[in-house]
Amino acid sequence: MKKTTMLLIPAIAAALSFSASAAPAVKPLKGLLILGGCCHDYKTQKDILEAGIEARANIKIDIFYSPDTNTKPNLTCYEKENWADGYDVIIHDECAADIKDLAVVNRILAPHRKGLPGVNLHCAMHCYRTAADFKVPVPSGTDGSLWFDYLGIQSSGHGSQLPIDVSYLPDASPITKGFENWTTVNEELYNNVSIHDSAKPLAKGKQGNSETVVVWTNEYGDKKTRIFSTTLGHNNMTVSDARYLDLVTHGLLWACNKLDKDGKPVVGYGPAPAAIK
Repeated sequence: MKKTTMLLIPAIAAALSFSASAAPAVKPLKGLLILGGCCHDYKTQKDILEAGIEARANIKIDIFYSPDTNTKPNLTCYEKENWADGYDVIIHDECAADIKDLAVVNRILAPHRKGLPGVNLHCAMHCYRTAADFKVPVPSGTDGSLWFDYLGIQSSGHGSQLPIDVSYLPDASPITKGFENWTTVNEELYNNVSIHDSAKPLAKGKQGNSETVVVWTNEYGDKKTRIFSTTLGHNNMTVSDARYLDLVTHGLLWACNKLDKDGKPVVGYGPAPAAIK
């Protein structure tokens, strides 16, 4: 080997090492998971969701949990006008059907109107019912449709708990790319009172003769904020199912614009490298 070649090898290695060390570390996403209210084991599910999502994406999740078990839980996280400052995404998993104060609901929605992505799980679809009659379609842009406009689908209730056959719509979104249809344990199939033009269905769920959209995305407001929602997730066994956690994590990454067209996390936003704090 020539002397000049031997001298070049350490130089090349040093340059490659510098290039790797100079590459900027990807800062983890920061999410806020909000739980509490009626009818669900939120005390357990908060831990399942935090661990499951953090294991699948480079994200640090803070939790607000209200132990109240009624339909008007004390969600003190929403008391300040700037309640969502510092977060990249909000995961709504509360069950607060009887919180109807327009000022409160508008304060909850304000950061999403400004472009903050949202993820909505199960009973979040039945929260903040400001309409006089939420069982019939409510016109968009009215005080009664505040939360429905954000979600993109209006739902008013569900039937008995039975397994749901989940069928993903072909090529609907990178979120569900490569996902296989599956059947849940006993779950609640939420109805679709109306589906807004801004909403895009990704999966349908079927119980007997009833079939509704159970996974979808929405572009909310003037900023076309990315919103991901699924009505699945009543029981702990469903919430802890890897297929459910994969779905929710992919939806979250899509909402934050960190999912590529092939349904893979953008570089740096898959499971967090150990070196990233």
